[in-house]
Amino acid sequence: MAHKKLKLLYLAQYLRQQTDEEHPKTVQEMIAYLEGCGITAERKSIYDDLQLLELWGMDIQMVRGKRFGYFLGQREFQLPELKLLIDVVQASPFLTGKKSMELISKLEGLTSRYGARQLRRQVYVMNRLRTANETLYYTVDGINAAINENRRISFRYFDWTVEGKKAFRRQGQTYRTNPVALCVDRYYYLVAWSDGEYRHYRVDRIADLRVLEEPRQALPPDFDLGTYTKQIFDMYSAPTATVGLEFDEKLINIMIDRFGTQAHMRPAAPGRIQLTAEVEAGPTFYGWLCQFGTQAKLLWPQDTVEAFTRWCRETLAQYQ
Repeated sequence: MAHKKLKLLYLAQYLRQQTDEEHPKTVQEMIAYLEGCGITAERKSIYDDLQLLELWGMDIQMVRGKRFGYFLGQREFQLPELKLLIDVVQASPFLTGKKSMELISKLEGLTSRYGARQLRRQVYVMNRLRTANETLYYTVDGINAAINENRRISFRYFDWTVEGKKAFRRQGQTYRTNPVALCVDRYYYLVAWSDGEYRHYRVDRIADLRVLEEPRQALPPDFDLGTYTKQIFDMYSAPTATVGLEFDEKLINIMIDRFGTQAHMRPAAPGRIQLTAEVEAGPTFYGWLCQFGTQAKLLWPQDTVEAFTRWCRETLAQYQ
């Protein structure tokens, strides 16, 4: 009797896992499946169950002709959408190889077994550096919980040694801070507010995270995460400055990717564009700018130009 009450659930599971447009199933196949689950069923009851599942919201389609049968049509995610999500998982260096494959397997479970085979044929593990921190998944969950519950957190923070071991900063003492947001810039970063300034921490180098009972300190009312993330480069803090850049028009897509379409731009010399944007003007920004060589030039402010010039000279000096 208990199995009888589960009949609808087993049938819904069968339609999700075993059917798609290319693989419809007959009523007789459904009856055989249910019998394998210890549930007896008649043809009429299956028709009634299919109608109930359709009323519940499942997109059950019928195929006529030689391949007569039923299949689940519209799903929460279609194959192209799942492929996009799998691509994101594969490209994420902040996930371990093990966690990547676990997430991919779960994503494959959102389609039929035939669709999962198509996705599996396209899955490959990229030869890229990945985090070695298996606890990152739970650290992210704890930080999210703290932000949602408006609570402070504590943790230990470490660097990697040459031997591949953890060297904890502050002699292993804990950091206590106010979590603001989680950002992704190749890696997962925690943005925190402490001692009147924002600080960044690589989440995969956080250990022993605890969500504290004490509430977060009040955050500045003018904080805007979208604006803030456009200012910073690879999450290394530096003084904020409004800078002027002149660059080759061929770099327009790169500049928009970096600063957004809201950045102020105007034509300059033939084939060149001037841009005004707010950045954290430090070594990471300088390194980013250097990759464009003569295609881009820092114009102002003068103190930032001088600091950039000095940084370039000091960098070149070690090769002379």
